[in-house]
Amino acid sequence: MKQNRVRIIGGEWRSRFINFPDQKDLRPTPDRVRETLFNWLGQDLTGLNCLDLYAGSGALGFEAASRGAKSVVMVERERAAHAALTANRSILNAEHTRIERADALDYLHGASDVYDVVFLDPPFAMYTDGASWNGLFELLRPRLSAQALVYRESGMNLPAPSGWKVHKQGRAGQVYYQLLKKPDETL
Repeated sequence: MKQNRVRIIGGEWRSRFINFPDQKDLRPTPDRVRETLFNWLGQDLTGLNCLDLYAGSGALGFEAASRGAKSVVMVERERAAHAALTANRSILNAEHTRIERADALDYLHGASDVYDVVFLDPPFAMYTDGASWNGLFELLRPRLSAQALVYRESGMNLPAPSGWKVHKQGRAGQVYYQLLKKPDETL
């Protein structure tokens, strides 16, 4: 199986590489986009609980862990990607990460943890309209802390899901990305 690599751009594991399998629909968040995202979040995520719901390569989850997140849960349903995440966790000695092999929606139905930062970067074909995104955000809502921020990456420019506000947004090539928050809360 062909192995691909992505570089962690900041924190404790800066410049270390993580491997991921050559797999359809698996596209790590580009370096430039990750750099922008973590500038928005602040470089230090100490004390925050993070969820990388469609982990794929693990670029977002390991980046958060590298920057001091208290805990990071990475959810991935595909066997090869899950195995690569587990291997990378071991290589980095990332004890504050947990790798779950599950469907994202099934995971949310059974989860009880509460998260401060959530990364949503599913395969672009999975969520192609606002209604499907609204359903995901409703399912996610009980798993969020009062001040939670949700990062969403998509292949199209989308409005904020119902009940949410776009805090920051950008575009890099065919990737649209947003940092969202509930409108009644302040940063």
